[in-house]
Amino acid sequence: ERRPVSAAAPSEPSPRSPAGMLPVVAGLLLVIAAGGRGSAAGDQESPPGSRFVCTSLPLDAAGAGCPLPPVPVQGGALPPEEELKATVLQLRETVLQQKETIGSQRDAIRELTGKLSRCENADGKSAAGTWKKELGKGKDTMGDLPRDPAQVIDQLSRTMQTLKDRLESLEHQLRANVSYAALPNDLREMLQRRLGDLERQLLSKVAELEDEKSLLHNETSAHRQKTETALNALLERVSELEKGNSAFKSPDEFKVSLPLRTNYLYGKIKKTLPELYAFTVCLWLRSSASPGIGTPFSYAVPGQANEIVLIEWGNNPIELLINDKVAQLPLFVSDGKWHHICITWTTRDGMWEAFQDGEKLGTGENLAPWHPIKPGGVLILGQEQDTVGGRFDATQAFVGEMSQFNIWDRVLKAEDIMNIANCSTNMPGNIIPWVDNNVDVFGGATKWPVETCEERLLDL
Repeated sequence: ERRPVSAAAPSEPSPRSPAGMLPVVAGLLLVIAAGGRGSAAGDQESPPGSRFVCTSLPLDAAGAGCPLPPVPVQGGALPPEEELKATVLQLRETVLQQKETIGSQRDAIRELTGKLSRCENADGKSAAGTWKKELGKGKDTMGDLPRDPAQVIDQLSRTMQTLKDRLESLEHQLRANVSYAALPNDLREMLQRRLGDLERQLLSKVAELEDEKSLLHNETSAHRQKTETALNALLERVSELEKGNSAFKSPDEFKVSLPLRTNYLYGKIKKTLPELYAFTVCLWLRSSASPGIGTPFSYAVPGQANEIVLIEWGNNPIELLINDKVAQLPLFVSDGKWHHICITWTTRDGMWEAFQDGEKLGTGENLAPWHPIKPGGVLILGQEQDTVGGRFDATQAFVGEMSQFNIWDRVLKAEDIMNIANCSTNMPGNIIPWVDNNVDVFGGATKWPVETCEERLLDL
C-alpha cells in the first residue's frame, strides 16, 4: 500500500535579515493514508468515502523537505548611504516573500483543517482527538508557534506589519541623512547663519514699515485737522463779510448796533437759560434816545413773557421786571456815552442790586421772592417780547449800541463788578458769554468792531 506524504511548513527568514528573526514555523508533517489510493496535500481533495490516517513527525524530520529561501549576501564594505539603500531593498524583498509565504500557509492550513476533520488513526479514533492529545502532551507538536492556525496567521501578519513599519522608518532616515547629512558642517552653519540674518533683516524692515505707516497716519490726521480748522475760519470770515461785518480782533470784541426805533431790528442770543435761583447780568451800552432808551434785553418763557426784562420806557425810570414783578433802578444812561451796567438778583427774599460804571447805586428786596427763573426761554436784545420770541412794540425798542452782554448763575461780588467795569478783569459769563457766534442780528441790526475797554472808559 502506497503512503504519499505531504509537508506544509512555512519558509524561515534568514537569520541575517536586518528586520529581525521571524517566528519559525516548525514542521508538522502529516502522513495520510487512504484505502487503496493516496493523495498529497497539494492534490485535489479525496472522495468522501476515503479514510485518512494521521501521524505526527519530529521536527528534525522536516529539515530535508523544507529548504530555506536563499539570503542575499552583501558584498564588501559600502558607504553608509549605500548600505541603507541595500537594506531598504532587502527589507522590501523580505516583505514580499513573507506575503507569499503567508498566502501559501493560509491555503495549506485551510486544506489540512478540512482533511483533519475527517482523519482517523489506525485504531479508528478521531484524528482531531489524537491531535489534541498530542498537543496536550507537548510531544511532536509545532514547537513555539501558537497551537491555533488562526493565531499563526495573526502572528505572521503582525510580523509583516512590523517589517513594513521599520522599512518606512529606514526610508525616512535615509531621506533625512541624504538631504542634511550630505552637507558639510561648515556649509550647514553658514546656511543657518545666513537664514538667521535674512530673518532679522526681514523683521527689521517690517518694523520700519510699521513705524512709517504710523507716522504717515499721524501726519495725515494733523494735516487734515489743520485744513479743517483753516476752512472753518475761512467760512466764518466769509459769513462775516456777507453780513457786512468788519473783522473782529477776538470773538468778544464786537458790538450790536440798533440805530432805529422799530419793531424789526433786534439781536437774538442762541443759547437759552437754565433754571436759575440767582443771576448777575452785565453789559456795556450807549444810547441817547428820548424819551427813554427802550429795552436793552428781555427773556420770555412759555406762559410768562416778562420773566426777565430791563426797560426804560417813555419818561419812566429804568425798571427791572422778574416774573412780571417790577423794581425801579436808580440808573441814568441816556447821555450818549458808554456806561457799564450790572444787575444782580437772588430768589432768597428777592434781593437785587444795581451797579453803574462799577459803583453800586441801589439795592432792594421782595422782587419775585422764592421764584426760580424758568428754563428754556428766548433771550432777545433790543426788543420787549409780548409772546415768546415775538410781538415786538416799536415804542419799547432799544435805540443805540451794546456790547459785552454776559450772564452768570450767581451774584457777583462788588469787587468783581468793579474790576470788570474798570477793564482790569475780563470775566465772560458762565451761562451766557458774549461771543460772536452766539449772537444773531435781524432786520437791519448790525455787528461792528467795538471800541477797546480803555476807550470806553475815556468816554465816561
